[in-house]
Amino acid sequence: MKDIQGISGSTVNALSFNDISVAVSDFTSQKFTINKELAIDFARVIEELSQSVTLLPVRFGTFLKSDEIINQLLINHYDSFLKNLQQVENKYEFGLKVLWDYEKSSKQISVKVESEEVKAGDYFSTSTSHTNYLLEKIKKHRLEDALLKHVEQLIEEISLNLERINPDCKFKKMVTNSIILDAVFLVEKSKKGEFIQAIESLKQQQADLSFLLTGPWPPYSFVEIAID
Repeated sequence: MKDIQGISGSTVNALSFNDISVAVSDFTSQKFTINKELAIDFARVIEELSQSVTLLPVRFGTFLKSDEIINQLLINHYDSFLKNLQQVENKYEFGLKVLWDYEKSSKQISVKVESEEVKAGDYFSTSTSHTNYLLEKIKKHRLEDALLKHVEQLIEEISLNLERINPDCKFKKMVTNSIILDAVFLVEKSKKGEFIQAIESLKQQQADLSFLLTGPWPPYSFVEIAID
């Protein structure tokens, strides 16, 4: 770690307990303004460390008052640290956002939904302004349901394409009208090229969608430790 320069030129040292260590720097936050430049420098340190060790990255802006407090955290949460390290060992994190043209796609799906005509008589015994209002709500719900099913089919297709790679995955669907999927994957380092190629294949299969792949990154999204 001595070969790695910390934030703003600080020295990176290791505090150890049993077979795990914490990389620390003597950094006084009051001397600096927490800004974009420091955040980028922090990301650099994390990236450089991840090249040589299995790393559980902490959030930018994490400050602890003393080495004694850090040592106590290592002792108190040793099992959790070790479990997480084993989970991410020799693995990369990738981010994937899938985007579409919402207006174009919703119109295409709407045509299909409207072809399955919904009539007031299917739901109500009489047709009034009130029942017509409810009918429009039903049609809107059917469109939203069709859009969601389309996203579910996409997730299933992605899963099938990545089945042989078997990455851990966390995702959010329909984040916005434009972003239909926001996912992170934990991929074995030896399968990095295979994973990237699988996403490229999806791009070819789904020409009406945009696939934005980022990474590889240290496993920020797969560290699950609750520290009291």
